[in-house]
Amino acid sequence: MKITYDPDVDVLRIVFSQTPIEVSDEEKPGIIMDFDAQGNMVGMEILDASKRMENPNSVEYIVSQHPYQQAG
Repeated sequence: MKITYDPDVDVLRIVFSQTPIEVSDEEKPGIIMDFDAQGNMVGMEILDASKRMENPNSVEYIVSQHPYQQAG
């Protein structure tokens, strides 16, 4: 996964896969989702990111266990 933010155009992009984009769909205004030929989401763009989130320059990444998994 790769996350980039371009402050010049105020766009945050999340890439889940390097698979070629077949279709892009603006599900909600300012939120564009990219899909491959099989319909899998491969990325998304958030337009006007600085207006939609607290700080698009900062990312927090947490890996958590499912509540039904036991640590061990």
